[in-house]
Amino acid sequence: MKPVRRGGGWPAVRYAWRKAREAGGLLAFYKALRSRNTCKTCALGMGGQRGGMVDEVGHPFEVCKKSMQAMAADMQGAVPAAFFETQDLSQLERLSPRDLEHAGRLVTPMMAGPDDDRYRPISWDDALARIAEKLRATSPNETFFYASGRSSNEAAFLLSLFVRLYGTNNINNCSYYCHQASGVGLTSALGTGMATLVLDDLDACDLVFLIGGNPASNHPRLMKILAGVRRRGGQVVVINPVREPGLVNFSVPSQLGSLLFGSKIASQYVQPHIGGDIALLTGIAKVIDARGAADTRFIDNHTEEWAAFRDHVRSVAWGQIHRESGVARDEIERIAKVYAGAQNAVFAWTMGITHHVHGSDNVRAICNLALMRGMIGKPGAGLLPIRGHSNVQGINSVGVTPALKQAVFDALQSHFNVTLPTSPGLDTMSCLEAADAGRMKVAWCQGGNLYAANPDQSFSRRAFNKIDLVVYLSTTLNQGHVAGRGRETLILPVLARDEEPQATTQESMFSYVRLSDGGPRRHEGPRSEVAVVAQVARQVLGDDGPIDFAEMETHSTIRSAIARVVPGYEAIGEIDATRREFQIDGRTLHRPTFATASGRARFQVVALPPPPPKGDGTLRLMTVRSEGQFNTVVYEEEDIYRGQDRRNVVLMNRTDIERLGLTLDAPVTVIGPAGQLGGILVRAFDIKAGNVLMYYPEANALLSTEVDPESRTPAFKGATVTLRPE
Repeated sequence: MKPVRRGGGWPAVRYAWRKAREAGGLLAFYKALRSRNTCKTCALGMGGQRGGMVDEVGHPFEVCKKSMQAMAADMQGAVPAAFFETQDLSQLERLSPRDLEHAGRLVTPMMAGPDDDRYRPISWDDALARIAEKLRATSPNETFFYASGRSSNEAAFLLSLFVRLYGTNNINNCSYYCHQASGVGLTSALGTGMATLVLDDLDACDLVFLIGGNPASNHPRLMKILAGVRRRGGQVVVINPVREPGLVNFSVPSQLGSLLFGSKIASQYVQPHIGGDIALLTGIAKVIDARGAADTRFIDNHTEEWAAFRDHVRSVAWGQIHRESGVARDEIERIAKVYAGAQNAVFAWTMGITHHVHGSDNVRAICNLALMRGMIGKPGAGLLPIRGHSNVQGINSVGVTPALKQAVFDALQSHFNVTLPTSPGLDTMSCLEAADAGRMKVAWCQGGNLYAANPDQSFSRRAFNKIDLVVYLSTTLNQGHVAGRGRETLILPVLARDEEPQATTQESMFSYVRLSDGGPRRHEGPRSEVAVVAQVARQVLGDDGPIDFAEMETHSTIRSAIARVVPGYEAIGEIDATRREFQIDGRTLHRPTFATASGRARFQVVALPPPPPKGDGTLRLMTVRSEGQFNTVVYEEEDIYRGQDRRNVVLMNRTDIERLGLTLDAPVTVIGPAGQLGGILVRAFDIKAGNVLMYYPEANALLSTEVDPESRTPAFKGATVTLRPE
């Protein structure tokens, strides 16, 4: 493929036409995207009752390739019955993630038992009866329940309610493998684990730090906002070991001038080592302190532990900062100068920050830097963890987490007059570890692809294979259905968001609750997640308990309960009548009031993590998504924004290729802590020397199950690997 100079632009436009043809034509595709439903991909804020392609503050034409990819996938035809009849399980294993995704929509419940060599259809009645029978016969703490951000608030709340009445707190969600470290770090500093600003604030800032993320590929609508920052004279500082073309220049398709000539994004682009963010941020803080640019009035009035943090920053030597960050002092000085001159700065980050063994500390280091200049607690500034799934924040809010907030726990017991379990629930990784140890008999996966999302996929496969019954609620096929099978596996086809027979709600990364109208079903067979959960709950718990799960199949009934149970969600109880979407109270920090015990934000001393072990030929690995995928879902094999025509590649600095005696486009075996991958082609790319990039989830096979001890988020970035020519 040709070298890439910018992201977006005409390739994105051509792709939109192609997806429209695949989905049945431009008019049908446009109507689907324009329907009054929230976007199915990232949580940036599109859709809801303002209509598709309109964000939560009313900006029109807010649609991106990710939206189109997800919509086209949901508009596919059904998986032909002959597909499962002619493809046995060993043949399915040879299909790529893209092949499985493009096989079509799942429309019939499917089952594979211990003696089956392929999936076979099963009726809905038989499938639900099997699940209920197994759950009734199993100790609750030998089960776990997992949900992805595709679930609505209604389905998530109902699942949490059912699971806890069943008797376990082993319920968790995909945030443990993405932004859980953000919640831990933010809460320890500010008393809240969410973004501190709203979408409007991005139109008022004059500086954005974009740290460890590539929204050009993963959150394309954010690029229009960043281009706007530059257009009005603001600055964008990109911190990323990889120089992503789309973060240098991006053509916004909905703006003619940008489409034709591109828009500048990064005003300064700094490339630290993978895992070198704390050292870099400490260096910036060191300069801010030395220049006298800290906001002492804000610090004195609204923070605590400043002196300990300041003394720590002063004690760290420049030599250590340079060595561990890989960034020269003069470059750090330039970043600090920009920050010192900013009036309103936003700090935004994604999983380049959270996917480390020190992910929570990475977030704390960002908080410290923002607090130094009072960039939290006023309009136009703040902290923004850029969340990657459209309702991952919402399912956390309504209870899909092992430990409920005390207020929610108390309100649930009081409202429903029930007694909930108090034993500690297991996080996502702990559930898989328990399964590998033979202590899990049932797993319920409501969306997502937990098998492929897991590091060390030999471990992941082994853990799933030891479970008696694995239940998947899915719209399309993925690797989990093939390699993440239990002794018995059921795949239940569910409706997409815009096919729901009743309205649902979702929560954006800005704590804004949006309303989706649903719409006509595209296929007979799939059911609503709410209906599936309610029907299983009735069979397991009976119809004479304290909760009428038949009544809870009505979404408005669930919303009424959420309004009474979840603080900040009170307005959801009236949303059917008012049709009014709302901002959750108490989360946006436009004033310096913090939900900590003292009411002050906390500076925290963050030690520089030890550098990775060095050896002859060792390199630091980061796993990333391509432009042609969303989370574990691979829509296209190519990555047009990085100029790659395939996924089995390792992107390297040219000096490393020469130093190690490797040959461009020649195959190598990449050896990691948990395994190795062969047939990987060497490609040159602008990445910090000593570091390499490979695609997720395939590269997960290399990674160990090491996690950040606080957030329990796996270290998908920073592993040490070596390359062996084939």
